Amino acid sequence: MTQVAVCGPADCTPDEAAAARAVGRLLAEHGAVVLCGGYGGVMAAAAAGARRAGGVVVGILSGRDRTGSSRDLTIVIPTGMGEARNALLVRAADAVIVVGGSWGTLSELALARRGGTPVITLGGWRILDSAGEPVPGPIPAADPADAVRLALARLQG
Repeated sequence: MTQVAVCGPADCTPDEAAAARAVGRLLAEHGAVVLCGGYGGVMAAAAAGARRAGGVVVGILSGRDRTGSSRDLTIVIPTGMGEARNALLVRAADAVIVVGGSWGTLSELALARRGGTPVITLGGWRILDSAGEPVPGPIPAADPADAVRLALARLQG
């Protein structure tokens, strides 16, 4: 079964929330399990989109218990690991879709790429090298459907 992490800020814009909801829904419609950090913002929006489409959503929480977790999670895994849980989240994923950007999201993007996991970006971070050129690896998407298509294509080919 394909597992795709949807990462993004807990404090997101309405546009980022809408995009994450659409990504979650589309992933569920394609039969993918949605992984996320399990709290608010992009995480909650992706969980809501997937749940409403009948999908499975796993929240890998930073805290020791379920306090503050999204009500749309199917499975809740409290880790008590704080931000270190970001590594667990992206290592459990076959692909990562980043919606928007925050420092925690940047760490997830970096950990995923470091581990060889495909990363699709929808807004948010754009990583440049010292010459100002995009760093190879993260693949920009035009919209939620493109993000899901790119993520799933990376897993099939």
